[in-house]
Amino acid sequence: MISPVMPMCRSALVAGAALVAFAGSAFAAGSVPLAELAKPGRVLLLRHAHAPGIGDPPEFRLGDCATQRNLDATGRRQAAQLGRRIVQAGVKGARIYSSQWCRTLETARLLDVGPVKPLPALNSFFGNPTAREGYIAALRGFLAALPADGPPVVLVTHQVTITAITGEFVGSGGGTMLQLDGSPTPRIVGEIEAN
Repeated sequence: MISPVMPMCRSALVAGAALVAFAGSAFAAGSVPLAELAKPGRVLLLRHAHAPGIGDPPEFRLGDCATQRNLDATGRRQAAQLGRRIVQAGVKGARIYSSQWCRTLETARLLDVGPVKPLPALNSFFGNPTAREGYIAALRGFLAALPADGPPVVLVTHQVTITAITGEFVGSGGGTMLQLDGSPTPRIVGEIEAN
């Protein structure tokens, strides 16, 4: 006699396997070499380098680094090393944008691969979920407007932003590479691991 629980368990297993297969195909793009960034229409969504802690202190003020969580010596080394890796990979003429947070601006500057432009669409909404929709819509619009055959772009931002755009979680100093296609949802090429 078959227990009435068995078909339900089997259905749950099948549904679970299908979900794992979907998630694997949708998000597990794998690691890619930094040289991929040199190809036309590539974007690197980069999480800021190591900054100890989570979020920002309650007295946080934009533009006042003393009130923010900032890079430590490890984060500064990490950002500079990534910049050297980008240059060694043959990436030239990259356009660099950063959120307005001090840790992202410092990461972007320490890459030393080009002038850094603040881009509010890259700002963090951690601790402010009502801001999420506006920031993500603005960032998707920015991505859609970039030329699909243009120079490489590095967007230095926060983990919450990368996850909202790609569904991926990356460590400090890591990122997700995208291929622009004129849409607000560029294709994920793969992940750049933190050094």
